[in-house]
Amino acid sequence: MRNLEFPGRSPVLSPHGMAATSHPLATQAAIEILKKGGNALDAAIAACSVQCVVEPHSTGIGGDCFCFYAPAGDTKNLVAYNGSGQAPAAAHADWYVSRGIKSIERQSPHSVTVPGAVNAWCELNSDHGNLSLDEILQAAIRYAADGYPISSRVSFDHAKQLDLLQRDANAAAVFLRDGKTLACGQMHRQPKLSETLKKIAAGGKDVFYTGEIAEDIVGYLQSLGGLHTLDDFAAVSGDYVTPVTTDYKGYQAHQIPPNGQGMIALQLLNIAKSFALDGVDPMSASRLHMEIEAGRLAYQDRNLYVADMKHSHVPVDWMLSDEHTLELLNSIDPHTAMDQLPQFTAKPHQSTVTISVVDKDRNCCSFINSIFHSFGSVQMAPQSGVMLHNRGESFVVDPGHPNCIGPGKRPMHTIIPGLLAKEGKVVMPYGVMGGHYQSYGHMQFLTRMIDFGKDIQEAQDMPRIFPVPGEQYVEYESSMPQTTVDELRAMGHQMVAAPNPIGGSQAIWVDWQEGVLTGGSDPRKDGCALGY
Repeated sequence: MRNLEFPGRSPVLSPHGMAATSHPLATQAAIEILKKGGNALDAAIAACSVQCVVEPHSTGIGGDCFCFYAPAGDTKNLVAYNGSGQAPAAAHADWYVSRGIKSIERQSPHSVTVPGAVNAWCELNSDHGNLSLDEILQAAIRYAADGYPISSRVSFDHAKQLDLLQRDANAAAVFLRDGKTLACGQMHRQPKLSETLKKIAAGGKDVFYTGEIAEDIVGYLQSLGGLHTLDDFAAVSGDYVTPVTTDYKGYQAHQIPPNGQGMIALQLLNIAKSFALDGVDPMSASRLHMEIEAGRLAYQDRNLYVADMKHSHVPVDWMLSDEHTLELLNSIDPHTAMDQLPQFTAKPHQSTVTISVVDKDRNCCSFINSIFHSFGSVQMAPQSGVMLHNRGESFVVDPGHPNCIGPGKRPMHTIIPGLLAKEGKVVMPYGVMGGHYQSYGHMQFLTRMIDFGKDIQEAQDMPRIFPVPGEQYVEYESSMPQTTVDELRAMGHQMVAAPNPIGGSQAIWVDWQEGVLTGGSDPRKDGCALGY
């Protein structure tokens, strides 16, 4: 329990249903759906659709989606869904190579794969929802048409994207006023997006992928030099998948398998099992050093191996094996940062926004929807008001790499819903936002709860660090004690102040014995957990 004399927020407790999101209007929309008889999945889609309006830099219908849904909280019936989009059929690596394109740039049509979110919402709602999509999307439609106030974190994030917003006339027309982004407290409307949401509510995914909305998006991307066709959009698909899982001190941590980076969170948990705990402060330099080094090693594996498993061999079993975990653990010097990372070779063939909802029947949902970077590709379709994501930027243009761009291929993905279980029952749907940080954030959040006894809110409040993949430096938040930062520098780490708060998170704990739900919501965002 937190010290009540210090600033902060307490966990939220309720007996019936609960939602935790990064925006109060989204959390409220989820609660309203639960009270109307919707289940946790209905409420998650409702919350997400609202966030696509009120947090348009974080998520949107022009993005992708992943989901865990556990009916009655039973992991035997666990639903895992990959709703990430695919590259155009014409996206051959040699096309890019022949034109001197060495990497996929963010604000280019090539960073846009077919958005998978709307297809995911429709399929999940049809297969597992209680309420109609039309009813679920009404709150988002109203906010887009009638307006919503810009909140603190939203204003902060929008201001940082001013330059990119100015480069796209369609985006500038929607998100700039007198050449500037909106300030906290100003009202904002997105009438074109409202009309698009109305059409989806009435007609489902076909309206988005085969009708005038698809024509608007494809036509705009083609005008920018994109390879997208209407056939690419009509061929959209999502996948029900089998989760990857690891045991962490009596709990089972579940993740979506690649093309997402969820297994890197499991890899980090496997390494953390052996970290010393006796007399260790979770915010000490000695503990954080071990986490940093583990993160550097695990993300090196991610960058080498994680890709679309339909197109590339991903050595999942080897990456999560005891043998490889020991290799990684033994390469960490507990006192000094590594100058260069050791590399281990897999043996051949051995192998955003985040929303948490629990309803009165204890259906549990962990739902994550994203357009990747803030405002994604910062390219908006002119008639539909759809901001397009930049997930294709995660592809590499190297025909020998498993994550090389290719026809119908999904890029390596950062967004990962999380689910923690014990003895076959879900005890916590949760998620951690923040692009590449997410796998590392899952490890930090879970270990601070399980290993150090922090409550669901305290574990999210604590200062964060992150060894940025592919870089030598480690970002740290301003709330990190300076003495800890200095000690980490003395151990050889290049410590750099983070330009933004690191990540965000939402979580709900299920106490099956008492029948109580306990929620936490990250203070780095504008949102909250609410129950009834």
